[in-house]
Amino acid sequence: MTSETKPSGPLSDIRVIEMGTLIAGPFCGQVLGDFGAEVIKIEDPAAGDPMRQWGRSLPKGHSPWWPVIGRNKKSVTLNLRTDEGQQLARKLIDASDVLVENFRPGTLEKWGLGYEALSKTNPGLILNRASGYGQTGPMSHKAGYALVGEAMGGLRYITGEPDRPPARAGISIGDSLAGLHGALGVMMALHSRQSTGRGQVIDVSIYESVLTVMENAITEYDLTGYVRERSGSILPGIAPSNAYPTSDGMVVIGANQDTLFQRLCDVMGRPELAQDVRYRNHLARGENQNELDEIIAAWTVGQTTSGVLALMDAYGIAAGRVYRPQDMMEDAQYQARDSIVEVPHPVFGTVKMQNVFPKMSETPGQVRWPGEGLGAHTEDVLAKVVGLSAAEIAGLKARGVI
Repeated sequence: MTSETKPSGPLSDIRVIEMGTLIAGPFCGQVLGDFGAEVIKIEDPAAGDPMRQWGRSLPKGHSPWWPVIGRNKKSVTLNLRTDEGQQLARKLIDASDVLVENFRPGTLEKWGLGYEALSKTNPGLILNRASGYGQTGPMSHKAGYALVGEAMGGLRYITGEPDRPPARAGISIGDSLAGLHGALGVMMALHSRQSTGRGQVIDVSIYESVLTVMENAITEYDLTGYVRERSGSILPGIAPSNAYPTSDGMVVIGANQDTLFQRLCDVMGRPELAQDVRYRNHLARGENQNELDEIIAAWTVGQTTSGVLALMDAYGIAAGRVYRPQDMMEDAQYQARDSIVEVPHPVFGTVKMQNVFPKMSETPGQVRWPGEGLGAHTEDVLAKVVGLSAAEIAGLKARGVI
């Protein structure tokens, strides 16, 4: 079985219990597993994580999402709504370093698995809790999905075209940001534990994870009263920096610094634009952004994409294609850095997915196996970690606990 690949990476001595479903908690577990942590994912025996069935299509009856978010994890089925299931979870947690969960606040406590109870027997335990609004405050009890956190954190309001309702990114970016913040919190808590010997609770909310990347939106409003609005494909006041049409597609070009803009003008055969009072410095270009973009687009549309990119490269101007998955798979930069990896899969034969990032020179992470079948590791984990016998495991099966 592919999951028997020897663990490696900087976290290979860390054991993580992952509870919860969908993305915010499991993405944190994915990141930790990518860098070698032993991630034991506890799933409901009746259905497992809904991500096993999510996706636009189900090739061969399997979700193309699950191989990614389930990678490097051991699937253990456990009915946490039963006393026996809760007792087994407690034993697994007692033998672990980290617990990752993204239930609605109060759920762990309802099962007798709150941090106060768990830390009595495992004082070094680190508990990462992801939720829509955090563990405290008047909204903490509410259900919180990524779309709500993205809206509350300010991202939705500024995303899209100015004459249309707010748009969303084509991914659940709020969940992923919460997962990354959770993984970062785990790293800091592990470092702190080295000197204190004690674990702690990491309280991650989706809306605050989004708020963190909102740059100076709050400060700018506080000082000036300015509210960022939707601006489509541009950043207001930053020009030129946009997507431009070509004769066979489109390119993105960033030449908003004075020296880069001078080079772009030379490339277009319009050196006089760099001295034009409307465009000669950063502030002027920002004020005349639309007109400038029209000038550049009128030039790029008469060029091929590869022709524009070759010229931009020759003049040291940042530019690139707008990539789709097929472009990524064919791209020389992606191939040179193994940005996409092909992993053996029991159903698909092999499956391609994004590799592990960031790249580390001494302790790199790796995709050791894709997301595997529901409960594939239950017996092995319960035997090795909890110490149950084959007869005891059979009894748990018969009672519907696993």
